[in-house]
Amino acid sequence: MSNPAKKPNAIIFGGLNTCSRALAALLVPLDGERLVSVLAKPKVEYKQVNLTVAAAVASSFDPPEGHDTYDYVFDFTGEIRHDRTEMIQINTTFNVARLIGLEAAKRKIKSYVRVQQPFYDTSNASKATHTEKEDVKPMDTLGIWWHETLRMLAAIEDLNLVILRIGFAYGPYTNHGIVASGITVASVYGYLKKPMKSVWSPGKNANNTVHIDDVAGASLACAEWIASYGRAAANSVAGEEIIFHNDKKKVKEVKGMPAHDQKLVAPLFNLLMDDNVEDINEHHVGGWTEMILASKPPIPNTPLSAYMDKFALSKHVVAFNNAKVKEVVGYKLKHPEFNHETIKEVVDKWKEEGTWPILD
Repeated sequence: MSNPAKKPNAIIFGGLNTCSRALAALLVPLDGERLVSVLAKPKVEYKQVNLTVAAAVASSFDPPEGHDTYDYVFDFTGEIRHDRTEMIQINTTFNVARLIGLEAAKRKIKSYVRVQQPFYDTSNASKATHTEKEDVKPMDTLGIWWHETLRMLAAIEDLNLVILRIGFAYGPYTNHGIVASGITVASVYGYLKKPMKSVWSPGKNANNTVHIDDVAGASLACAEWIASYGRAAANSVAGEEIIFHNDKKKVKEVKGMPAHDQKLVAPLFNLLMDDNVEDINEHHVGGWTEMILASKPPIPNTPLSAYMDKFALSKHVVAFNNAKVKEVVGYKLKHPEFNHETIKEVVDKWKEEGTWPILD
């Protein structure tokens, strides 16, 4: 008989530059009651493994000695760089998630939360925002394989899957993505005392963002939600068909890829802040280099960069509707706005960890 007082065990897949750090801090806060069962509080076990190897994934699911099997799996994995080849996208996004999903189903995990990045084209001028029921087209090779990963996971039998499709994520210690680049580039223009020029007119392109604390909070809420429902019931309440958007020839070439005409359904929720943030203009690497060298002390070894690749410089629209996650799961955003205070929080954390210049 299960003990109602027993806290669930959780395992998070994904690097520390993903939302995993925020989720770990939520589950096992430095101050306050922990939300999951772990080793001696506030310790969290951290492992580095090659998730492209099936045996390494399987061993990751073995709990520490004296602890029960994992109840919740949070999957924050996936390649996020747009300049990678299709083979790399398949291997590090599709295949990694497939190995984790198969092992989770084998071990009868209660919840498998997959966070989906906003690699979609939502620029339809006739729609203000897009709900989960609408078929939106994934962008470029990266987007296609992130989307195909959802179809593959939805096809795994007995996997208690729930998909959380987010906006552009930002927050403390998040040093990648359009928002981090935008904050960095904006600071360069401020340092140079020059006006920031936009590639397109402001106010015309919605770009939904989301704070990593809300990604963490909603991920836990979704895990608890589907654990109480189970996959079949969750599908009936919040299931959406994941439409095929790939090359049909790839079905025979890529192991584990479902047939193009197979109808695949999984619970899907959009998660975004209610405010919008504008895409950022152009890079100014020289100014950023001057700033980090002028810092006291200098910080030449920072992961932050003012360089913006072709994807970051091109126009994007991320316009999803997040009413469903509020109504069905009952999640309330902790950071509903992208504003000066939230940006300051991010920069202050970067300063604390020594990756942001401290100038007079």
